[in-house]
Amino acid sequence: MAQEVFDADYCAERLKALGDPHRLRILNALRFGELTVGDIAELLETEVVTVSHHLKIMKYAHLVEVRRDGRYMYYRLHEDLQCTGGKGTRFLDLGCCRLEVPDRK
Repeated sequence: MAQEVFDADYCAERLKALGDPHRLRILNALRFGELTVGDIAELLETEVVTVSHHLKIMKYAHLVEVRRDGRYMYYRLHEDLQCTGGKGTRFLDLGCCRLEVPDRK
């Protein structure tokens, strides 16, 4: 039985990228499907430039992916993030640990 190797550096980088309340809120919004920067800004009641800044950090940490459709950029959770139970699940597998996100109220 092969044992998976724990990559502490990889895990720390991903967790560091989530170490901001804005990024956690973005992650929570994206677990239900892809959104534009404007959609996320409206949902979180914050400035587009703020959301864009945080999405850039999350993109480099391999937490989100982006696709272009015309002039719009659509963000979604990175394919490596396994959502236990499908879209909108409470649990996100970061590859090194599992994050539980409470349900919306």
